[in-house]
Amino acid sequence: MEPVLLTEGFPTVCLYPATSPERPLLVLNSIAEEGDRVAEACSDLDLSLLILRDLHWDDDLSPWPAPALSKKDPPFSGGADAHLARIREEFLPEARRRIPGDPSFTAIAGYSMAGLFALYALTRCDLFSRCASMSGSLWYPGVEDYLKRTAPMLPPERIYLSLGDKEAKTRHPVLRSVQDVTEHLRDHYRTLGIDTRWELNPGNHFTDPVSRTVRGIRAILD
Repeated sequence: MEPVLLTEGFPTVCLYPATSPERPLLVLNSIAEEGDRVAEACSDLDLSLLILRDLHWDDDLSPWPAPALSKKDPPFSGGADAHLARIREEFLPEARRRIPGDPSFTAIAGYSMAGLFALYALTRCDLFSRCASMSGSLWYPGVEDYLKRTAPMLPPERIYLSLGDKEAKTRHPVLRSVQDVTEHLRDHYRTLGIDTRWELNPGNHFTDPVSRTVRGIRAILD
């Protein structure tokens, strides 16, 4: 199925509609062409895939302001609520008008900062009943405490978490917490009675993001 361009600019929003009615609708924040590669790899699933790319990554996906990771990087500005509002008020309603029938459920997925955003979105709206966070930036300052004390607005049927087994092996004092935080949140979601899937993949943060994303999507759809 050819994608339907819903918006241009920032973000660019493309919809890959399902061919059958009442199939799942999944929102994926992605980098550049990676979302299209994910859509191609998921073509056998017959789901509607709403891909948002060309984001202001450190703004649109960060839940609150935080310092830059290095002197070369910009600080995080905390624009996630504004980005989520556009998803809720503009992009999802337009996607629903263009897909066949009503979706059986709506899910959200993402890699890196988009993985953090996916979990954060659960606490800020009741749109998503399934969530996949691949190599999520769960090292983000304050995010573990926030996600533990703020329950999802709609208790999700399933959450998928994954990480590369080398991601925490860094000298960076912030980034090296990522595996501990991810595993703590895995345990937290399980105590809430949520079906929480967990995978530790070989490699670092930049190893096979497309295939890892596809694994996560398949895990929350099966």
